Amino acid sequence: MAAITAAMVKELREKTDAPMMECKKALTEADGDMARAEEILRVKLGSKASKAASRVTAEGLVGLYIAEDGKTGAVVEINCETDFVAKNDDFINFVNQMAELVAKENPANVEALSALPFAEGTVESTRSALIGKIGENMSIRRFQRIATENLLSSYIHGGRIGVLVEFSGDQEVGKDLAMHIAATKPKAIDATGVPAEEIEKERSVAEQKASESGKPAEIVTKMVEGSIAKFLKEVTLLTQPFVKNDKQTVEQMLKENKASISSFAIFVVGEGIEKQVSDFASEVAAATGN
Repeated sequence: MAAITAAMVKELREKTDAPMMECKKALTEADGDMARAEEILRVKLGSKASKAASRVTAEGLVGLYIAEDGKTGAVVEINCETDFVAKNDDFINFVNQMAELVAKENPANVEALSALPFAEGTVESTRSALIGKIGENMSIRRFQRIATENLLSSYIHGGRIGVLVEFSGDQEVGKDLAMHIAATKPKAIDATGVPAEEIEKERSVAEQKASESGKPAEIVTKMVEGSIAKFLKEVTLLTQPFVKNDKQTVEQMLKENKASISSFAIFVVGEGIEKQVSDFASEVAAATGN
């Protein structure tokens, strides 16, 4: 059995970017044969990628890209299992590259994006290789592309909240809009954009509350309509108090600056994904048979 030295492990890691322990195991299995160890790693990393595919990815990053002319942009959410991996440079680069690719190639959906040529293969093969390299599942969850004759602005907060805004006016207004949206997370620009099912859900709650008041039917109706009006004011962008000056609404701020907003996209990492809560002590006990 050939002696596996630290220098050999280091060399294999530099060639493959695989984790140190994986490199040592591969060299041991290959009896020190560097070429054979590389082959073993390729097989093992591929296996690792397939095993990881069943694990929940609720952490991750939002990536943003706006073309130099400011007319085309994209926001993308790519998930991983832990916030530790979300800080990995390779993962960060992949997220940013995907945002740029979406803006330039305009894929129809995640499946189409995954099939696009990228690096030395496709987006999907690159993703799979990255899973093998990092040892953690990751998935392209969603993206939105905006192409406009107006202007685009963006804001990203901690890598976890990303906003892309289509607007007309001064760039400072666009930046303020993006920051405001990140802070308040409106559902739509105005009431016409709020999904009907969400309004009906709020109406049902309001009706139940109002019916318990014991007031006459006509008063109950007014109470319900008042609750709906308050809800829409809170969740629609134009009627929200502007975060930098709560004495005016966003709509008033836009009029003051002779600006307007046409659309926006906001992605919050992991929004709507059910995270797995693990009991570390139980996992250890199960693994040791106790």
